[in-house]
Amino acid sequence: MSETKSTCCYCGVGCGLIVEHDAGQITGVRGDPDHPANFGRLCTKGATLHLTVAPDTRSQRAHTPELRTDRTAARQPTDWATALDHVADRFAAIIKAHGPDAVAFYGSGQWLTEDYYVFNKLAKGLIGTNNLDTNSRLCMSSAVAGYKLSLGADAPPCSYTDIDATDCLFIAGSNTAFAHPIVFRRIEAAREANPDMKLVVVDPRRTDTAEAADLHLPLLPGTDIALFNAMLHVMLWEGWLNRDYIAAHTEGFDALKRLVREYTPAMAAAVCGVPKRDIEQAAEWFATRPATLSMYCQGLNQYASGTHKNAALINLHLATGQIGRPGAGPFSLTGQPNAMGGREVGALANLMSGHRDMSDPAHRAEVARLWGVPEVPATPGKPAVELFEALKNGEIKAVWIAATNPAQSLPDQAMVHAALEAAELVVVQDTYRHTETAAYADVLLPASGWGEKEGTVTNSERRISRTHAAVPPLGEARHDWEIACDFARRLGPRIGKGDLAYQLFGFDSVEAVWREHRESTRGRDLDITGLSYAKLDADGPQQWPFPDGASTGRARLYEDGVFPTPSGKARFVATDYVVTAESPSARYPLHLITGRLRDQWHSMTRTGLVPRLYNHEPEPQLHMHAEDLARRDLADGDIVRVRSRQGTVVLKVIASDTVRQGQSFLPMHWGGNTMAGTLGINALTPSATDPTSKQPELKHAAIQVEKLPAGHALMAMRRITDTNAFSVLEALRAQMKDLPYASLTLAGREVPVVVLKARADEANTALLDAVDAAMGLDDPAHTLVYADAHRDVAKRARVDDDILNAVRLSGETRAAAWLTELMVRGEPAAPVRPWLLAPLTQPPAGQPTRGKVVCNCFDVSEEAIVTAFHAGESLEQLQTRTQCGTNCGSCLPELKRLAARS
Repeated sequence: MSETKSTCCYCGVGCGLIVEHDAGQITGVRGDPDHPANFGRLCTKGATLHLTVAPDTRSQRAHTPELRTDRTAARQPTDWATALDHVADRFAAIIKAHGPDAVAFYGSGQWLTEDYYVFNKLAKGLIGTNNLDTNSRLCMSSAVAGYKLSLGADAPPCSYTDIDATDCLFIAGSNTAFAHPIVFRRIEAAREANPDMKLVVVDPRRTDTAEAADLHLPLLPGTDIALFNAMLHVMLWEGWLNRDYIAAHTEGFDALKRLVREYTPAMAAAVCGVPKRDIEQAAEWFATRPATLSMYCQGLNQYASGTHKNAALINLHLATGQIGRPGAGPFSLTGQPNAMGGREVGALANLMSGHRDMSDPAHRAEVARLWGVPEVPATPGKPAVELFEALKNGEIKAVWIAATNPAQSLPDQAMVHAALEAAELVVVQDTYRHTETAAYADVLLPASGWGEKEGTVTNSERRISRTHAAVPPLGEARHDWEIACDFARRLGPRIGKGDLAYQLFGFDSVEAVWREHRESTRGRDLDITGLSYAKLDADGPQQWPFPDGASTGRARLYEDGVFPTPSGKARFVATDYVVTAESPSARYPLHLITGRLRDQWHSMTRTGLVPRLYNHEPEPQLHMHAEDLARRDLADGDIVRVRSRQGTVVLKVIASDTVRQGQSFLPMHWGGNTMAGTLGINALTPSATDPTSKQPELKHAAIQVEKLPAGHALMAMRRITDTNAFSVLEALRAQMKDLPYASLTLAGREVPVVVLKARADEANTALLDAVDAAMGLDDPAHTLVYADAHRDVAKRARVDDDILNAVRLSGETRAAAWLTELMVRGEPAAPVRPWLLAPLTQPPAGQPTRGKVVCNCFDVSEEAIVTAFHAGESLEQLQTRTQCGTNCGSCLPELKRLAARS
């Protein structure tokens, strides 16, 4: 057994990992106790990373290049030279016929910094197009624009250590407990150490984060600017501003002061839907506590007013001098493991290396000299949404997509799928071949994945970590940066730039790429010329800036009150509240809020391979207030059709006390691979974008909800012991395409259970035969069969060695939940054998049920927890007995909530 230090590939916390591996196979993972981002802690997702690369997941990996020259045919395996020569020929022909802006690249925060750097150089340096954007556009571009607008540079000024030093933590638009669990563990520890610390949470929903707050402001979606302006109004009225700081270190305050005079607490209370006194209390704590730290994420960023939401919050810090001191400052939490690294190398369509400004001719000239090219194009490229719109209308002919899944993650999925259909060439470079986007690939290029890559990443606090390869890439997969270099050397001669291509892409190692990136930062705000791979390996992760000659990085920026603006002063941004792009109407009366689940990640490409990560919330469900359900004659578990101005999804509805009347919530993770009759949750979200950052309004839409007409119910479950769970999933996907409703997920722990929940318009013999074949229920010798043709009820169950291994229920499905649970537990079927095909909602007497799993680390269910609390057990006693909440801690907020309610 060997161990290798690396980093987690999920959120922007940037946790350090120790990867255990043996004979080329990753066998385990644990937190790195020496890493300053997590000190050994991991969340449920990070703690199960080794399960995403278990042997049974290899069928989902891209192993070898695949190519098709006919859209009506399937891709066929090929070799790297053939695949890359084909792409080079096609790109060259398109560039010669239509110019360099007829091709585009779309990358990801899953890239390492070195990958970003090479692809950026390929597009902007060799081809001569700025059409390179990444999925960071979807999550962080408004934070980038907000920092630059207010402070002069895209540089989060804070560190995680500020959590320990703050007296008031102001969280806006972030369910930190779910999206950044390890940061939330640090918040919990800081509050325990400092009981006087105040936690204010601004969020339309009562999330786990909001449950923990001293003050929760459940504002109406999109009204943050009105709230922040009203808080500043209160600060002005009460004399809580830091006039000396404003005079010495800022500019533009008079214009802002005139604007916020109109934003009285009473006015904002009416706009935001929160009590006037709560706005006043939030303003008092923010302004008068010794140190105030704000944290924010997609709830501010993913709106058409995202840039100005960020700026309005930063205004509060500048007005009170709550910046550049321990425990104080505006802290944007990045959504992906290396979104910061991409920003550093300029891997967005409007950025350049080293935080240079594309609109500045001197900056473009600097990059051209660094790369040794005549010039860098001046016209900004297409940001994500516009890139796919241009692909749809034919302005862009070819797109190269790497390490991301836009056919699930972008808004307005109908447009995105139409764009991929219209493209002359789609290249997909990915670790996985089962994504919604991979289905459109004319060329599939297998890329190395987590545990196989070598390079660097930068987390939310500007901390650069080394990620080391524990095992070699699977099959013929190659590293992203190597693929780009190989392609560049093939493309160059075809577009008359052969010598330049070999000059630009002669890197002999990933460290050579790093050294060139490092040089691009010299003299810039993010100067890292004092760092090297050797130093990072020897001294551990380091924060930038870390210039040549420095002994340490800088934990906190702007301590001297000097900002990277022409005047050296930070800028107040006077911004009015505007109604969100997706306002409800008579036709679409409900607010829809999207967000993350605790145990899933993005489009579930990776987390969706781990059965236990479905146990907390097993399928997509629309969370609605009980009064809104009653008004529509809906009940828990009903199947509904949800319509927006962009599209439709069909799923189950659940009553929730986390949203107020007129609002609803959907997790953003589910796509067309797991839902029938839809392109996924983002079929509902609009393509409206922020005019400055070009970030789309993914967080919010206006919807209507109606009950799906009655149909023929179908449930099928299979316990997988004799084959690959993912081959069963693929077989079922082929059957659910035309169904009005279907949900396809996993359950279980060590042994996966495939679960299909569906509704057909009517009983369908061909469908049942196909489902039975996929579920192993087509062998009469091993299958119990019940049929009632008069009622269109047909059921099957398979028991092997007294273990229930498969069930199919058609026309009547009341027993599905407890039968699935019996399979998950793998307990003997004999005690319940007479009832396996009976219409029982509950199992026979004596058979326990569990419900959802709250603690995934130790497999402790909600029912067991509630039962213990009702019996008088304390939380501490429960944890001692079951260990729940004592490992990663992700379930602690829910445990505390259940304890408080019992």
